[in-house]
Amino acid sequence: MITRIMKLTFAMIMSIVLLVGCTQTNSIVQQIHGNDNADVKQVAETKSTTQQSVSETTTSSIDLIKSSEESTQSKKQATSPEVLKGNMAVHFIDVGQGASQLIVGPSGKTMLIDAGNNDKEELIVAYLKKQKVNKIDILIGTHPDADHIGGLDAVIDNFDIGKIYMPKVQSNTKTFEDVLLAIQRKGLKITTAKAGLTLEWESNVTVKMIAPVNQYDETNEMSAVIHLSYGSTSFLLTGDAEAGSEKDMISSNANLRADVLMVGHHGSKSSTTQAFLNAVQPTYAVIQVGIDNKYGHPTSEVFQRLNAKKIKIYRNDEQGNIIFTTNGKEITVKTSGGGSPSKSTAKPSEPAAAKPTEVPKKQEDNVVYKNCTAVREAGKAPLHKGDPGYSTKLDRDGDGIACE
Repeated sequence: MITRIMKLTFAMIMSIVLLVGCTQTNSIVQQIHGNDNADVKQVAETKSTTQQSVSETTTSSIDLIKSSEESTQSKKQATSPEVLKGNMAVHFIDVGQGASQLIVGPSGKTMLIDAGNNDKEELIVAYLKKQKVNKIDILIGTHPDADHIGGLDAVIDNFDIGKIYMPKVQSNTKTFEDVLLAIQRKGLKITTAKAGLTLEWESNVTVKMIAPVNQYDETNEMSAVIHLSYGSTSFLLTGDAEAGSEKDMISSNANLRADVLMVGHHGSKSSTTQAFLNAVQPTYAVIQVGIDNKYGHPTSEVFQRLNAKKIKIYRNDEQGNIIFTTNGKEITVKTSGGGSPSKSTAKPSEPAAAKPTEVPKKQEDNVVYKNCTAVREAGKAPLHKGDPGYSTKLDRDGDGIACE
């Protein structure tokens, strides 16, 4: 009798395994063909075979069954992220020349916006674990540039993920492809990031996506921009949005007012225009920037605009990790490298005047870049006048330096 029961039990388990495997495979196929998942579709078509998918899915299903009890137990024992008790914390993580923000809500829900470069993925994972994060409830990749999404695949691989938002813009880089494959491995979907969305997160925190307002050729301009409101305090997180997107955000009549502004595009003068700054009216500004970066970020122009309004400036290259905490009424700031706002100014980004005897570089007209994204992907940014591929089309402010 016992033997018969054991055989029957084994048969039931194998049936469940096969059923789960097939269902999971169908689920992946459905996700690949989803309206908001065109990017995943492209990678799946080029990188995966049906046989591999079935094999991996079956293995995944078996692992899922084997680990379900452990997972349930783990969730029961999971410790909520740090900084609770009615406070919201916004971490500007020091990822060098890149960007990443972790937001922990009053009840412990989490949101991660970007994850720095590929070489910072271990740093990001370690930082999140140190904050006792087990799940990212909302994950946002602002745009496909490597210094923003490079670490997202590691985050997806190492944590439970809720909802993922990315703008509808593609890149042909391996970094972008790795992120999409990580999303596919977890059977997740991408929701298109665009202006007008209200994200469901903490019940007493309003999360609005206010950009991209339009479709742009330049990936920086496609950056997802997030406005967070908790009580009477607010934050504006801008990715690499530049002047064009800023102008459209102003025209959209979205609420831009914020106590804390993440300065766009690491302090490039192509962002944080005077009109945008006037609309935001921040008390604090944060510049996510790496030490001695080759782009000359942040620029003196942006510093001049911020200083003219007496805005307190914090920057990762000088103060390490920067953490704002708010109870909905007041905001406090802590940094890992010292608590005082930055008093430094950037070196002038204008090119030095050419010496009379200097021979200008000969322009090579056979090198043409479609836009600054292509320049960055080629590892050529920034371009100076005379460099192969430089054009006035890429030099928006006409200062002789393109794709800053």
